[in-house]
Amino acid sequence: MTGPRVLLIEDEPQMRRFLRASLEGTGFSLIEASTAAEGRSLAGSYNPELVLLDLGLPDGDGITLTKALREWARMPIIVISAQGREANKVQALDAGADDYLTKPFGVSELLARMRVALRHAAAAGGAPEPVRSFGDVELDLQRRVVTKAHVEVHLTPNEYRLLVVLAQHAGKVLTHGHLLKEVWGPGSAQQTHYLRVYMAQLRQKLEDDPARPKLLITEPGVGYRLKDVA
Repeated sequence: MTGPRVLLIEDEPQMRRFLRASLEGTGFSLIEASTAAEGRSLAGSYNPELVLLDLGLPDGDGITLTKALREWARMPIIVISAQGREANKVQALDAGADDYLTKPFGVSELLARMRVALRHAAAAGGAPEPVRSFGDVELDLQRRVVTKAHVEVHLTPNEYRLLVVLAQHAGKVLTHGHLLKEVWGPGSAQQTHYLRVYMAQLRQKLEDDPARPKLLITEPGVGYRLKDVA
């Protein structure tokens, strides 16, 4: 296989077989580990372009492994876990994971998340794009102008900062705490009502149907994600 190298760290043989068939069938080159120790070793040996990581491993937890990988590695890490509690998701994302999917999940969604993560990882080393497009919404970072369907949209300073942070990590789930610290500062990490108010305002201005958002996505109990529809 000549596609992107993906390291799968998963102790369930059935899940490994399922993902092996799904990923190799779509062109990925798969490396498999069944323990945290083996996963850490293979990550150092093969330097994969993406890691799929289960949290419940026989010799340790995936949170600790995520932190260990983040000490030296910048490749995207997508957690795939049966642990669907909000606290698990927040902990994994704060430890350095780029995304989190709860088992069972659809292959199409996993592949889409992987493509987004790989695309942004490839672009991370270059200069930031001066203009970012998300459907009919366009963010011009140089001019600090936001348009929807080519019509300029007025945003308050905090609305604009919130949109920029989400756009800089498009496709990635950002926790409430991360967004609050980035937009309002370290002292605001617990003020989640700020986010609810400003996210509602952004949706009113940027979504076709604010009650059914397709761009600014809520990850319940965890945070928000700007859907990468480019």
